[in-house]
Amino acid sequence: MLRLSKLADYAVVLLARLGGEGGLHTAPSLSAATGIAEPTVAKVLRILSQAGLVEAQRGARGGHRSARPIAAISLAEVVVAMDGPIALTACVDGGSGGCEAEGHCPIHGRWNPVNEAVRAALSAVTIADLARPSCAEAHRRAPVSPTANLAAE
Repeated sequence: MLRLSKLADYAVVLLARLGGEGGLHTAPSLSAATGIAEPTVAKVLRILSQAGLVEAQRGARGGHRSARPIAAISLAEVVVAMDGPIALTACVDGGSGGCEAEGHCPIHGRWNPVNEAVRAALSAVTIADLARPSCAEAHRRAPVSPTANLAAE
């Protein structure tokens, strides 16, 4: 099964939160808002900061904020920051580690187009895309009263 790490998932959640509301956010406030343990929030923020996706401000009024608008941060950037290069197998471009069968493998190099398609798909989705409410969520949040349609007519 192809699966992102929990830290990559948490990073997306935290970036969506940072981009959804202006201002600085502390690790404790992000932890309370997302349900992610505070030490994990601090770890993820540190990694995202090192990758240039989050900015930190020290001091009594310090906290974290997204370094760019979340509409300009791709899912691929977050995955690479948290999990390293996107590589489905060890033998694709950017894969880590070698393969013992590389010299005589009939599939060697054939994964590259598949890997590139996954990379392109992840690059095409932004954090803002993921943070948008789905249709079902939007309908749950704003129920329409039966008289609303009559008032509009």
